[in-house]
Parts: sequence; C-alpha cells; structure tokens
Amino acid sequence: MKVLFIHQNFPGQFVHLAPELAALGHECVALTLRVKEPQVWKGVKVLPYTLNVPPNSTNPHPWMINTNTHLIRAHSFFTAAMALRKGGFTPDVIIAHPGWGESLFVKDVWPDARLGLFCEFYNGVDQAAFEGEVKPEDALRLRMKNITNHMHFAIGDAGLSPTQFQADSFPPEFRDKIEVIHDGIRTDQLVRNEDVVLEVEGFGTLTREDEVITFVNRNLEPYRGYHIFMRALPRLLRERPNARVLITGGDETSYGAQPPKGQTWKQIYIDEVRDQIPDEDWARVHYMGRIPYDQFTRMLQVSRVHVYLTYPFVLSWSFLEAMSVEAAIVASSTEPVKEVATHDETARLVDFHDQEALVDEICGLLDSPDLRARLGAAARQVVIENYDLNTVCQPRMMEWVKKLMDADPNPPEFVAR
Repeated sequence: MKVLFIHQNFPGQFVHLAPELAALGHECVALTLRVKEPQVWKGVKVLPYTLNVPPNSTNPHPWMINTNTHLIRAHSFFTAAMALRKGGFTPDVIIAHPGWGESLFVKDVWPDARLGLFCEFYNGVDQAAFEGEVKPEDALRLRMKNITNHMHFAIGDAGLSPTQFQADSFPPEFRDKIEVIHDGIRTDQLVRNEDVVLEVEGFGTLTREDEVITFVNRNLEPYRGYHIFMRALPRLLRERPNARVLITGGDETSYGAQPPKGQTWKQIYIDEVRDQIPDEDWARVHYMGRIPYDQFTRMLQVSRVHVYLTYPFVLSWSFLEAMSVEAAIVASSTEPVKEVATHDETARLVDFHDQEALVDEICGLLDSPDLRARLGAAARQVVIENYDLNTVCQPRMMEWVKKLMDADPNPPEFVAR
C-alpha cells in the first residue's frame, strides 16, 4: 500500500502512525513545509514543498485572511502533488491534517485515493463566549474560519479525532465519519521517577525533594489559561515561600486572538501582576521557554503539583503525559478535561476562572502527600487503560487505516487534469 501523509509540521499527530506503517512495508511519503531537502525519517520519505504566494493588489478582508492563507497552501501543495504524480507516485491512502489547507485539492490530483482526515477541531461560538459576551460578528468570523473544514467534508472518506469532545465539535454532516482514537501516550517511557534531577538555567538543580509547581503551554496564551495562572501567582508565591514555579511555553500565539501588535501574551500578563510580587518571590518563577522533550519529561517527573487550564478546546498531550508520570494535577473543570479526569479521583478540578480556588487546590495538594500519591496513581491507570500507545491507540489506529483502505473513494465533483 502507498500512503501519503500531509501535515505542515510533519510528523505532528502522525508521529507514531507513519513509522509503524513504514515498518510494516508500506511505501510512505510525506509532503511538508518542515524540511528544506528530501530526507528519510523512520522509513518515511519526507519531501519539501514551497509556498507560491501570488502578488496581492489588495489585502483580503480580515475574516478571509485565514482562508486566503489556506488557499495559498492548497495551491502550492497542488503543484507539489502534481510533480509527485508525474514522478510516478500514486497513493492508495492519503492521511492529512486539513487544518492549514494543504489537502484541499489532493483529490484533484489522485481522485481514486482514499482520504482520511485528522479532525482536530471545528470552531464554534463556545470559545468566543467562554470569557465574556459574544459579539454578533464572532459567529460570522468563526463561520468563515470553518470554510476549509466544510470543503474537506465533500472529499473526505473518513475522519479521526483524538477525543470525544473534539469529534463532537464537528457538525452531523461529517461527524458520522469520525472515529475517536487518541494519538497515543508512551506510558512505558512516561513513568514516575523518584531519582529525577532537573537542571534549571540560571538557578541550578531541582529534585522531588523540592516544592515544584509546573505549568505548560505550547505558547503562553489565554486559550490555555496562562492569564488565570499568572493572576493566581501573587497569592500562590506568598503562601508557598519555598515553592519554585516552572512555566514552559513559547511567546507566540497558537490559538485564539493575537495580542496587540508588538506585544506578547506572556509579557502582557507578567506586566499585569509583576508589581504585586516582591523581587525575592519573583526570583522563584522560572520561564523555561520551549525545551527538549527529555527535559520536558524530567520537568513533569519533578513536579509536585502540575497545573493545566484550557478553554473548551483541543486537549493537550501534556495533560495526559503528566497523568502518565503520576503527577498530582489541578486542572480546569472544562469539557475536554472532564472527558479524561474526574474530580478527586484522578485530579482536582476547579472552575477555569476561579483563581482563588486554583490557589486553594494547589496549596491543598502541596500539603497532602497521600492525596497526591492517590491521585497520581489513579491518573496513570486511566492513561494506561485508555490512551496507551502500544496496547490501545496504535492497534485501533491501524484498524482505522485498514478500513480507510477498504472504503470506496469519494471523488471531487470536478477533477483537475
């Protein structure tokens, strides 16, 4: 079987699936913006493509910027795919993350291929309304943002979503095609480690003997509760004079609104609370930036309390990874979290906006080693039973690919020849 993977940051969510298919002898090719030269990664031939940006005489409407970017990527990808077809590659199966638009025209290149879509999220007004009143324009803007999703519904043969919450965000016209299978957690590697040592730049080493509080975002921004955590810091640092706070994440924006021009959400919320925190307390806050995965793992293992906050949105890998290492977690009582964690069984859950309750729960866990141990052990068991890569997710993923291969392909209405 020939399989084409499409993901602008390949391997992304296909990090386990792609090498598994290659190891089974399938010819796997990936087209991505992530590399500049062809290479082979774990048996997968990874090929670059370049963006062909047309000259613009006028700027698009602000609500069309997202769609315009997707169209540029889709057209550029179409050119690369046509070259791949001319070179003799014809995939039986295409597995794509459609979130950046690249796969919009793949059925025009290979109409007989089966297209499986990674259905990460369908935007709705719940996110816009989560922190305040929804403006009438928000629904219109989000409807425009979903254009690419809708165009994929017409050509997708099957869908894949990591959680029930994410799958259920999609409308009925495509929801029935989506199967819920998580990407998978390496519970054999993500384990509790009593002897872990973490090096913190500018400070020194931390171990499990230290009172460490951790907070992780891909990028530090409101969608992942960074502002709530920062607003809780002044009181948290006062009440825990021996605590070290490790904040991990980049300065960009992954989700939601961009900060005002020239600013970052990270600095905006530092500025909001900094005058409430004495210098000696602020010295106990360590911004880790983006760190290598092995260091990230040690950080979770050294954590005495891990904090995870999110809008009703995509569930982060880091939450399940923290559960796998038996971290004691305080998390927001939002739908994606509640799908995985249960209050007082596997984590302590608080209202996303209640920063006082957040501090209360963190301090309560820090003072209760038996409770931390009970929650951590139960959390790991949930991940082993439901999200383990080797025993649960990968076998189900492979079965999904087999069903995709056996499906009748859904060709586009018009085929570009």
